[in-house]
Amino acid sequence: MNQMPKTTTIKPPWLFDRWLLLAVFGLLALGLLMVTSASMVISERQFGTPFHYVIRQVSYLGLGALIGFVVLRIDSKFWVKVSGYVLLFSLLMLVAVLIPGVGRVVNGSSRWLGIGSFGFQVSELAKFAVILYLAGYLQRREQEVKTRISGFFKPMILLTIISALLLLQPDFGTTVVIMAAALGMLFLAGVPLRYFIILVAIVSIGMIGLAISSPYRLARLTTFLNPWANQYDSGYQLTQSLIAFGRGSWFGVGLGDSLQKLFYLPEAHTDFLFAVLAEELGLLGELLVIGLFVLFIARVFSIGRRAQHLDKPFSAYLAYGLGLSIGLQAMINIGVNSGVLPTKGLTLPFMSYGGSSLLMMCISVAILLRLDHESRINKQGLH
Repeated sequence: MNQMPKTTTIKPPWLFDRWLLLAVFGLLALGLLMVTSASMVISERQFGTPFHYVIRQVSYLGLGALIGFVVLRIDSKFWVKVSGYVLLFSLLMLVAVLIPGVGRVVNGSSRWLGIGSFGFQVSELAKFAVILYLAGYLQRREQEVKTRISGFFKPMILLTIISALLLLQPDFGTTVVIMAAALGMLFLAGVPLRYFIILVAIVSIGMIGLAISSPYRLARLTTFLNPWANQYDSGYQLTQSLIAFGRGSWFGVGLGDSLQKLFYLPEAHTDFLFAVLAEELGLLGELLVIGLFVLFIARVFSIGRRAQHLDKPFSAYLAYGLGLSIGLQAMINIGVNSGVLPTKGLTLPFMSYGGSSLLMMCISVAILLRLDHESRINKQGLH
């Protein structure tokens, strides 16, 4: 009696990076947990309910997930075509936010455009737009960038204009992130080291000049060296953050038991969320967050490297740029919270309270997953 031939079921390949998703979900979950803990008291005082901020954060996350699902279905060729338009739109928004009556002023900075209770921080879009445009530029001018100084300095004209608009808000922190990410992309594109050194020197001199030209920037840059000398003035925020780190020790005081979030530490649920986490979860919690960011950046660079090997320069540079900007912002925020870097108004990606940042993070992750998806399909010959 003839036996039927055995059929083997071929499992479809996993077309997304599982470790990247694990890092993102871990950071988002910890972020929601810490935003809830850090904001309950201030939310109760301001709005009569302890869950105002966390409800808004969850709402933004839901909206971001919905937008991300749509972005995930968009081919990377679309982003090549629209990169210039996205950059132009972001430039117009950066100008609009400076117009009195149009831009919304918060804590002395005009960084938001808003309708009713909804506000969007334009600099978050600018970061994405610069990286998107520069990825397309490096694809079109790859040889010129590697061999001629003109290909290297052309994008710097654009970056100078954007930096000037950001500094008028003022937003020194975002300017640093954009410039550093752009320089990193140019370096990875193969810029000759001598050009890079010249530009780094020029940019460094310019940044130092901008920093010392404004009293508030100079105070921020110098106070972190000895915050205790002005602990009730310019050093107040940092000293309260350092107290939180000290109280947290190895294992933390326990989730929800932070004292510094009780009106001692300003911006506890936004810029200084990591300090509250350090107090409540201790060094182990800090290492967990840093480890998740390291995992995320490593997987993003893996996506970029795979695309580069498959001769997909736009995808590679876009992945590198997004990884650099998110990694740099996380590093700066953690450095500011721990007193290693001067105080800057930058949120902790994926974790701090803030709708604009969360929406752009969701879009960035969706694009990275799409780039990874396309590379895996291309590598396996399934396209």
